[in-house]
Amino acid sequence: MALQGWVQRGWRCSPAWAPPLGGGYRELSATQAPRLLGRRFNLFVQQKCGFRKAPRKVEPRRSDTGSSGEAYKRSALIPPLEETVFYPSPYPIRTLVKPFFFTIGFTGCAFGSAAIWQYESLKSRVQSYFDGIKADWLDSIRPQKEGNLRKEINKWWNSLSDGQRTVTGIIAANALVFCLWRVPSLQRTMIRYFTSNPASKVLCSPMLLSTFSHFSLFHMAANMYVLWSFSSSIVNILGQEQFVAVYLSAGVISNFVSYVCKVATGRYGPSLGASGAIMTVLAAVCTKIPEGRLAIIFLPVFTFTAGNALKAIIAMDTAGMILGWKFFDHAAHLGGALFGIWYITYGHELIWKNREPLVKIWHEIRTNGPKKGGGSE
Repeated sequence: MALQGWVQRGWRCSPAWAPPLGGGYRELSATQAPRLLGRRFNLFVQQKCGFRKAPRKVEPRRSDTGSSGEAYKRSALIPPLEETVFYPSPYPIRTLVKPFFFTIGFTGCAFGSAAIWQYESLKSRVQSYFDGIKADWLDSIRPQKEGNLRKEINKWWNSLSDGQRTVTGIIAANALVFCLWRVPSLQRTMIRYFTSNPASKVLCSPMLLSTFSHFSLFHMAANMYVLWSFSSSIVNILGQEQFVAVYLSAGVISNFVSYVCKVATGRYGPSLGASGAIMTVLAAVCTKIPEGRLAIIFLPVFTFTAGNALKAIIAMDTAGMILGWKFFDHAAHLGGALFGIWYITYGHELIWKNREPLVKIWHEIRTNGPKKGGGSE
């Protein structure tokens, strides 16, 4: 038990107390207290009697605390954060400025790049058509190799639909990031750049990188299964290039909606996963084909329409966002679903069908280009 004595000249102070050997407490005089307590205890010399309040040390937040004061409970789908330090801004609204402009800029760049990609793809298809005729003639006169591994891989690749071939790269990227989570020396880097959190120092790049990030194997397997299942339908609706632009933009937009919800409610915490972007894909297909029949993988007997499934998902995520359910990032799910509905209903007409001016500029750059020799005519 730490004891403290007070000594003052010319002032009357409260006595110090110390337990005697026989039990109980006895009063010590101001001159006896320092001698008895020795060097193990602190002696304060003050001009006035009373306790001096120690300065309070401000420490950065290490976990999320909601408005109710309860500590943030970690979901099984996100990595452990005992060593992670968060720095929530004293002005939360300012936290959303950079992510807002990043969302707008990235979405514009994604659709612009997709338009140029489609232009280049059409040019390469024309060239490939003539190259393919020549290749078929050479294959007919060239002796065929049996048991060629490359031939078997090409045969499997050609058996896939356009949508399945498109999402194969996305699935491979998610699998690579999942493996990086298993490297202990990369844990801090992964938490900083591959989880989105408005209380983190890095705000913008995780909005995209966390779309390819999964800590739980079950989480990644479920998301990739849904993406694979809807890949053929969504690519048939949008096309390969437009789908990639919508998918990447949906990941950033859903994370921005999650930022807004976390700042508004004060429930800071990390999020990761492709669920927001996949909800955009699911919502787009269900909006375009509302009468399509869907089923749950574990209950294939029970089927329901795509329109009813979309309504149920939106209702569940809305309730989860309002009630503060923390197992999933319901705000990101809801933001992704609403973006998918909006894009199929209005966005395709407003964005994709107005890409012609950009394509014309790119065509002029590709055809004219800088003149050789540097002279003027």
